[in-house]
Amino acid sequence: MSHATIVRSLSLQVLRQNKNFVSLFSVRQGSSASSTNLKEVLAAIIPEKQQEVAEFRKKHGKTKVGEVTVDMMYGGMRGIKGLVTETSVLDPDEGIRFRGYSIPECQKLLPKAPGGEEPLPEGLFWLLLTGKIPTQQQAAAVTKEWNQRASLPNHVITMLHNFPSNLHPMSQFSAAITALNSESKFAKAYSEGVNKKLYWEYTYEDSMDLIAKLPTVAAIIYRNLYRDGTSVCPIDTNKDWSANFAAMLGYDNPEFTELLRLYLTIHSDHEGGNVSAHTCHLVGSALSDPYLSFAAGMNGLAGPLHGLANQEVLVWVTKLRETLGGDVTDEQLRNFIWNTLKSGQVVPGYGHAVLRKTDPRYICQQEFAKKHLPNDPLFKLVAQLYKVVPDILIEQGKAKNPWPNVDAHSGVLLQYYGMKEMNYYTVLFGVSRALGVLSSLIWDRALGLPIERPKSFDTINLRKAVGDA
Repeated sequence: MSHATIVRSLSLQVLRQNKNFVSLFSVRQGSSASSTNLKEVLAAIIPEKQQEVAEFRKKHGKTKVGEVTVDMMYGGMRGIKGLVTETSVLDPDEGIRFRGYSIPECQKLLPKAPGGEEPLPEGLFWLLLTGKIPTQQQAAAVTKEWNQRASLPNHVITMLHNFPSNLHPMSQFSAAITALNSESKFAKAYSEGVNKKLYWEYTYEDSMDLIAKLPTVAAIIYRNLYRDGTSVCPIDTNKDWSANFAAMLGYDNPEFTELLRLYLTIHSDHEGGNVSAHTCHLVGSALSDPYLSFAAGMNGLAGPLHGLANQEVLVWVTKLRETLGGDVTDEQLRNFIWNTLKSGQVVPGYGHAVLRKTDPRYICQQEFAKKHLPNDPLFKLVAQLYKVVPDILIEQGKAKNPWPNVDAHSGVLLQYYGMKEMNYYTVLFGVSRALGVLSSLIWDRALGLPIERPKSFDTINLRKAVGDA
């Protein structure tokens, strides 16, 4: 019997025996915390979490955690507490925390590439799954696995090359991911009657395979649309996930690779209520395999109110420059912004559904720009907007959050390094978002979360429910 099989068998026994066995299991295995096998580490953690959740539900299953108002129901369920997402939580004041760690903490603590300055997405993925900061060796083990799993089936490669050039990059991305479900180990195991206690393992396998393949899919789309269909270079086993992605896209600037590591890390997860995360969770709750679930999430990400927002910001900033010229005074900027607001439009990149302060993801991109492109005209304009816009939005009095979000900055950085194809930016977002939503999907199956089915009302019955004659 293989070591992995023994680990799996012992992990399942924990559910049937007692919680003290988990610590004994870790001791017998020489401490799973030091293992570089992510699945093995996860197999040791899951039984503890399963028991914790079971005991918590038994004790507090009927406890109320909030209320639902009519405005919430008509207002897109904004503020309703109705989801469980283990991987990250969005605090209105602090911003996103990945397993309890803020973005500055992640930048400091997560492993980096040799000589690099930004965290490796591989390390963040380990953190999202396990709740633990990985060692350099553990992050490197994830890199090795993804490099080994990266090859695409021929039918998907053919499909990508046959897409018409007028098909949006996100449509191509979503379609290719859907077609990749021919490789689903979860779907195959389910059709063969696998025990539901093992659902998480096959979800894990599919998620690892999918994350490994996404840069190649995304790079082929980019090369076909914007680089005359030139070939994507093969995976270099000596490079990390982001470095291989940069090379396949055709960029050899080390700074761009560092930016990609930063970008793929900070866009990965934003708790469970955003459209892409919620959609992936919802579709996955029907036991659709990870490929189909993630593809559904990408169709949500493609919307202009979600993943296309950074593109919208860049279009607006470009229009601003064309209208006002190169050197813009603060007063000219104020007048332009007021005219924008008075015409019924919003200032793209400002405000957020949950955040009530400047998005930490904006701040870390700003710091990157200050270090690497302090004199770039577009960056200077974005920095000037940061100085002017919040006060105007506060004066207007309509915005709950007058501060910039992540989308206000990311496009400027990509433009500086030569990626000027704005239609493609959401594909980068999608590659990153896979880390968060697929980590969460693995935990959905580990915790046995059921199919999602909230109750809905029509207006007539809602009026009856609140006693409105």
